Amino acid sequence: MADGGSITHGFKGERMLMRIHIGESDRFRGKPLYQEIVELLRRRHYAGCTVFRGIMGFGANAHLHTDRFLELSSDLPIVVECVDTPERIEEVLPELDGMIGGGLITLERVRVIMYRADLPEERRTGSWKIDLGEG
Repeated sequence: MADGGSITHGFKGERMLMRIHIGESDRFRGKPLYQEIVELLRRRHYAGCTVFRGIMGFGANAHLHTDRFLELSSDLPIVVECVDTPERIEEVLPELDGMIGGGLITLERVRVIMYRADLPEERRTGSWKIDLGEG
């Protein structure tokens, strides 16, 4: 590690990957939908979440969205990814169903190897659930 700290495996095992495919212009309660999804997952202490912005794609209506200059789109593809236990992913699906007006969610089992800095005991919160159990 660049700061001289050591790295430890926080967890090894299987979890579920949820990918949420939406559009950049999608909104929920006046805010960007991807932002609302990330905030929901963070409030609920899911293991982590990342938002990716696509450069090109199309959905069910086959309308092409691209970042090419001549065809600049204000509705680029967005993918929100979250990894957690299958139970926790299943738990949040009904709430996501109420937020997502049009999109796609895919679920798949994944093998996880997580690395974490070796934190002193007093800095470990224990509130992030992905570590619990081995499988």
